[in-house]
Parts: sequence; C-alpha cells; structure tokens
Amino acid sequence: MKINIQEIEPYEADGVVYHADTCLPLIDAYKRKKLKFKALARHTYPGDRLDENTIGLNSIGYWDANEPQDWGLDWHRNEGIEFHFLESGTMPYAQENKEVLLTPNHLTITRPWEAHRVGNPYIGMGKFYWVILDLGVRRPHQEWVWPDWITLTNEDLARLTTILRHNQKSILKTDQRVRDCFKRINLAVNTDENGSNASRIRLLINYLLILILDLLNTENIELNESLTDSSRSVEYFLKELDKNLSENWTIEQMSQSAGVGLTRFTHHCKQLTNLTPMRYLTMRRLEMSKKILLENENFTVSEVAYMCGFTTSQYFSTVFKKHEKCSPNEYRRLHCINEALTAYPEI
Repeated sequence: MKINIQEIEPYEADGVVYHADTCLPLIDAYKRKKLKFKALARHTYPGDRLDENTIGLNSIGYWDANEPQDWGLDWHRNEGIEFHFLESGTMPYAQENKEVLLTPNHLTITRPWEAHRVGNPYIGMGKFYWVILDLGVRRPHQEWVWPDWITLTNEDLARLTTILRHNQKSILKTDQRVRDCFKRINLAVNTDENGSNASRIRLLINYLLILILDLLNTENIELNESLTDSSRSVEYFLKELDKNLSENWTIEQMSQSAGVGLTRFTHHCKQLTNLTPMRYLTMRRLEMSKKILLENENFTVSEVAYMCGFTTSQYFSTVFKKHEKCSPNEYRRLHCINEALTAYPEI
C-alpha cells in the first residue's frame, strides 16, 4: 500500500486550533516491514485517500503484527471519536491514565479530548482495527454533529450520543456480531480502489454504531451529565497547559483554547485551582523553572525564563524572588549546597 499523507490547515473551532495526528511511528514500522497495514484516510492520517462520499470519516483501517514490535503510539488525542477493536493477540492500551491489556474481542471508545496510548512502550502482536469519526467537537461540553450519512433513527442516534457523552465507559467486551463487522470492514478496506467501496463502508459503520448501541444498552451504564459541563473542558485545558507554558498566553487565548467564554473560564479556573487563570499560569511556570534550574545547570537565567514563557529575564527574576525569597541563581546554588551536605554530612 502506498502511504499518502496530505497537508491540511489545522482544525479551528471557537478560536481553538487543533493539529491532526500523523501516526509517524506506525508509518515508520510499516516502511520497515514490521507489520501489515492498510487504511483509508483523509487529512494527515496515513493511508489511501478517502473521497467526498465519506466526509466525516477521518480514518478506517487495521494493522496486523505477527512478530514482536519495537514501536508504539505514545500519548495522543484524535480529531474525532475513535473505536478500536482487537481481533487477535494482545495489546497494551492506556486511556486517561488507566492501563489495561486488551485481549481478543475488546472494543475501546475514545472521545476526542481523551488522551490515550497504544503500547507500553511497544504494541503487542495482534490484529488491531480502528474507525475515527469527526463529530465537530474537541471539548467535552461541545455538541456532537454526526456525518449526514449516518442513518440511525433520530431516537437511536440521540440515545447513542447521550450514552457516549455522559459516561466514561471506555472498554467493552464484544460479541461475534462485532467481530464479523470488523472482518467485513477489513475486506472493504482491502478491496477499495479510489472510493469504490464508499457505500459498503458507510453501511458497515452504521451497522457498527447499532451494535455498539446494543452493547451499551445492556451494560447498565449510569449517565452523568456533569461530564459534559464546561468546567470539564477547562479542567482538560489546565492539564494540557503544562506542555505549552512557553507560549505567550493571554487570558483571552486561554479561554478560547478551553472552548468557553472568558467569564465562565475564569470562574471554573478559580473553582478548580483556587487561583485566577493568570496567577495559575505564573505558578505553573515557576514550578517548571525550578525544575529546569536544578536539572540543567548550564542554562542561563535568561534561557530558563524564555523556556518557561516569561517575557524577560528581569521579570522572571522579580517574580521568582517574590515567591521563593531568593534569586534563581541563589536557588540553584542553595540546592547544590544542600545536596552536598546530604551526601557528605561530615562537611
């Protein structure tokens, strides 16, 4: 199969910019002939290109690994809801810090905002399928919009959406019907030529959604509407903030990235952290700076300041001294002295 990836503009909604996952470790493993791989995809996902008949379907395919692997897909999020299915073998899988070992007939459900990882650190041997549908959301509180070719009745689709949004169930043990459905997806993906199987793929995804609804209806799942509250979107943003502290954040940009209004964002941030958004940002930057100061003794104060998002080294030093009662260099020196005294108490 020819790996064909197209560059696209990042997805933007409510002022929030999202970049598509490119699955580079999978592409590399395929090129090294570590496994069989076949997918139909759009945007930056690898695979043969999907056409306009399946708009909303971002990726559908499988990999088949029948020897030990030396790669995995580290923590990431998708541009849509993803359904994984393991046909054979075992697969280390983690979602929102919950780690499991998937076995045959396990199906996972991953919402767009949920971080997940395949492999620990390497994937297992097995045949692993996925379907990724873009529902036009990236945060828990946003309303879902299914592709227009999803043909479930309004009642069934509303029920499925409600269950998927209002619970945190992420792994289901499926039955033979789901297994057969994915095998038919396997055939449709394998034999597709320039969109020739678009109708079959649409029918199979609709059937898969009906099967998933049947499974969820028998799981006796408790629904929790608070899972779609805007406070949860702010909570996810604050968790992600540590990876982007060097950006030149304003409170307006923070609220936009969280996907909620400025007033609501400020309220939720205060409720979750007991701090205003900008003060919380400053405290996280200071914690990051202390770690860098101690772990990288060759970095100058200016370098540490810019790495942590402070506009100038002077401002960084002023804020640091206010909170730590010493300058950044003094903090580093005092820590070195304390380490020496601990290592050589007779000094």
